[in-house]
Amino acid sequence: MTRIHLDYYTTLEVTPQASDEEIKRAYRKLALKYHPDRNQGNKTAEDKIREINAAYEVLGDPETRKSYERLRFGAHGRKSDFAAEQPTETISPGVILEAMEKKLWEEGRLEIFRKLMQALPLVKQELANIRKATVAKLGYDKFHEEIVKVHAKDAIGEIVTPEMEERKERLLDVALNMMLSQGVDGRGGHEGEEWVKRQLSAAFQRGRLDGYCEACELLYVRR
Repeated sequence: MTRIHLDYYTTLEVTPQASDEEIKRAYRKLALKYHPDRNQGNKTAEDKIREINAAYEVLGDPETRKSYERLRFGAHGRKSDFAAEQPTETISPGVILEAMEKKLWEEGRLEIFRKLMQALPLVKQELANIRKATVAKLGYDKFHEEIVKVHAKDAIGEIVTPEMEERKERLLDVALNMMLSQGVDGRGGHEGEEWVKRQLSAAFQRGRLDGYCEACELLYVRR
């Protein structure tokens, strides 16, 4: 079990509405207060400065801050997945990772679904390719999710733009930092970090596949 600190704004003692300058000032104040030179041998201060640095690494950059806003537990007025209003609660790393995977899955799903809904000619072409593959495999026309998912793995590579990939990488980087700062590190070390990164990336990709399937099923018309 690990004690969780899910909100970087709370760590820096600012509100989500804080300006970039306010975040910078708050970081400097806390970094000075908990600096190792001022707190030699103080384990609590050592843990605190690590949390402060991790929070500022994300909130101190406008782009990573935007990504954090999308992934933050309890963001946008929603109730926290882990009841983050109770920061002393202990929750297993597995539960924390599962909740982050769910958020990344949803990001990937919405990304592809919206992309296809905004490009109907592209969807029609995708449906034509799917129908052809389905008839070849089954001998008749129907929406078969497993066949669609097989087709989706190749199709998504053609649909995703460089901008979408850049956004995905930003989200994954922020999500990984959030997990590591909360003690979710697999078995620890480089291998553990890489394992967590693969889990997060796989969740996002599953979302993309499901978003593709949902868009195709919504517009599929059996012939």
